[in-house]
Amino acid sequence: MERTVTALVTCGEQDVGTVGPFPVAVPWWAEAGPVAERLEAELGGPVVVLRLVSVEGGESPRGGHVTYHAELLGDPRRAGRRTLNQFSPAVSAALRAAQDRRSAWATPHGVRDALAWADEALRAAGRPALGRFRQVKTWNLAGLFRIPARGGPVWLKTTPPFATDEAATMTALAATDPTLVPSVLAADPAAHRMLLDHAPGEDCWDAPPDVVRETITRFVAAQATTPHPPSVPHHPLKTLPDRLAPVIARSALTPHEQDQAHRLLDVLPGLLDELAACGLPETVVHGDFHSGNWRSTGENTVVLDFADAHIGHPALDGHRVGKAMSPTGRRTATKAWIDAWHDHAPGSDPSRALELADLYQNLFYAVRYQEFLDGIEPSEHVYHAGDPAAELREALRTAPRQVPRFGSGRTG
Repeated sequence: MERTVTALVTCGEQDVGTVGPFPVAVPWWAEAGPVAERLEAELGGPVVVLRLVSVEGGESPRGGHVTYHAELLGDPRRAGRRTLNQFSPAVSAALRAAQDRRSAWATPHGVRDALAWADEALRAAGRPALGRFRQVKTWNLAGLFRIPARGGPVWLKTTPPFATDEAATMTALAATDPTLVPSVLAADPAAHRMLLDHAPGEDCWDAPPDVVRETITRFVAAQATTPHPPSVPHHPLKTLPDRLAPVIARSALTPHEQDQAHRLLDVLPGLLDELAACGLPETVVHGDFHSGNWRSTGENTVVLDFADAHIGHPALDGHRVGKAMSPTGRRTATKAWIDAWHDHAPGSDPSRALELADLYQNLFYAVRYQEFLDGIEPSEHVYHAGDPAAELREALRTAPRQVPRFGSGRTG
């Protein structure tokens, strides 16, 4: 799906002008690297894509015509050598208008501050930068930059306030299995940013069966033995109905679907009790444990992206792990997960827990997606606007086979 781009470029308080429209080969809106590269070639200096301003066409989260706000970090006089179309004073004012849910890295000051912090932290760690950063991604859930440094590349990741303290999560897991997660070189939890050592290898979207089995086995072993980091949020099963109720009330469901969802809410405590009775302990849960968040050299696999981590029921990860896999891959992943938990929780019933998690995970993610929407600025709602309702609808499709009482009318 083709993406075309227009960039509204500023430099501090100065308007540089409009670049585009131009095509970008990579369709995903959050993939800012190719856009930044094109702008740097046009303007002759370092450029950062700050945020998405608007989208016309496409299908979330890709394609269509995307307008971004970009910031020139170099000398604007150099960019002035080429004639750029100027945007209106109204557009200029709108770009700079305060937005209380705007991500720090999506502002000119915030991105400069994050890059300066990274430079200082690398020098303090004995890994000074050896060249200029390259922007990889920017969207409402993260800003990601790759920095060449002594000893190899490192990654600056910045996240929003509603993201988990990833550095604390990975540090806790690394104490159990040091090679399971990237090394944390520096962290600033108050500013929601960290520096990670590069994880070599390839992304594992098409991981072979031995990598799938080994990664799941190692991750379950770490979950089963890692103490719970105090800064990581705790989401016990019993709290889900109270967290879910306002999401249902605000969702874009039809009146009939709303009624069904409230009926499901009535019988949900019984399902959660049954899930708890399967005997698996509360653990550190990754929250998005699909294989696209793994990198493997073939000899070692590293698990990435703990922004949704929490203390909760591990069947959420057991269900999520097969999301991007073929049917054969899902069967391999499911067996590996069940076998691993049989080893680490003797007497438990991980197979039944995984069945019940089919419904649980949809309801959990309906809440999580609503947290995204409540925490990001309106222009970026396009990434997630339909997600809570989609998860609820999937739960309603699943419920009749998971909860026999669901089909018997309103209860409670």
